[in-house]
Amino acid sequence: MTKYCITFRSVTFAQKGQGILSRAGIEAQLRRAPKEMSHRGCSYCLQLKTVEATARASELLRQQGAAFEGIYQADDRGGVSQWNL
Repeated sequence: MTKYCITFRSVTFAQKGQGILSRAGIEAQLRRAPKEMSHRGCSYCLQLKTVEATARASELLRQQGAAFEGIYQADDRGGVSQWNL
């Protein structure tokens, strides 16, 4: 199953992002970011279920001024790719 993640540099920023998405009705799970998605050591991510939800979430986070670091797609085989949305 494909996973979609929006990464943040700290748990505090990720929690704020999760609150923004929750108020908009977008479900996202807060998790430690996999090492393939962490460029500065320890980081956190919001994991979303669909590409549509991820695109909507990233736009909403930008509109609200939430500081996220990147958007990634990960597959079951361990492949990770970064998006440029």
